Amino acid sequence: NLCPADKGYSGDDVDPEEVLAVLQESITLPLEIPSGEEVEDIIWSSRIRLATVVPGKEGHPDTITVTNSRYQGRVSFLGPSYSLHISNVTWEDSGSYKAQVNLRTSQISTTQHYNLRVYRRLSEPQITVNFEISAEGPCNMSLTCSVEKAGLDVTYSWISREDGADTAREGSVFSTSWRPGDNALSYTCRAGNPVSNVSSRLIPAGPFCADPGYPLEKASTSFCLLAKGLLLLLLLVILAVGLWYIQVQTRCKTSRMKTFRRNRMKLRKKGKPDPSWA
Repeated sequence: NLCPADKGYSGDDVDPEEVLAVLQESITLPLEIPSGEEVEDIIWSSRIRLATVVPGKEGHPDTITVTNSRYQGRVSFLGPSYSLHISNVTWEDSGSYKAQVNLRTSQISTTQHYNLRVYRRLSEPQITVNFEISAEGPCNMSLTCSVEKAGLDVTYSWISREDGADTAREGSVFSTSWRPGDNALSYTCRAGNPVSNVSSRLIPAGPFCADPGYPLEKASTSFCLLAKGLLLLLLLVILAVGLWYIQVQTRCKTSRMKTFRRNRMKLRKKGKPDPSWA
């Protein structure tokens, strides 16, 4: 945008160039210099003056003066157009920037505007699964997707695959239901912002609902009843075996006693003298 300097043109009515930056990474605001023009100086500003660059003449080094202490040690100016390069970007770096290029050859100025937006690279989404059984019996599931320290402009969608085709549903919360015998669908959450896109692990619907631990109250009650039943059955079996063993031992003892008595009587009869001898 070329403008006569004597008319005081600032370029404020020009839409700024949108530039996206990643937190703690580097970004460059590209600056264009009209061809065939010799630059007097370049003034970079962000709310207040950031730095002034005076190109060196005839092999002399450029003169760079950083006037905003917040950018000290973090900015450089890439030739040949002196684009602004910011390293270790912070949240505070977001906002409007302006580069005013004063041209010596044509005695005019150009102004370029930027809007820098800073985002964090997203981490893997975290999934929260809630269950509920309705009166009719299906397992109702509510899946919630979230990203730690997500920041602004984050979008969420749920992807499910059915009959060979992917189906997408927008939003961080997804509700569905599942019955035994239904297709075992799996779901993936995708989260994105202007600088990154991430996906969660697959979340299968069936195993959550079919797991013995679900629902917790019903499963716990059923398990307790089953355990009590098995324990009672075991006690009955032990009691029955004990009674049978006692009966067997009693019968054996009684049989031995009868045998002993018979043998004893036989011995007595053999040892008794004949009455005719007396």
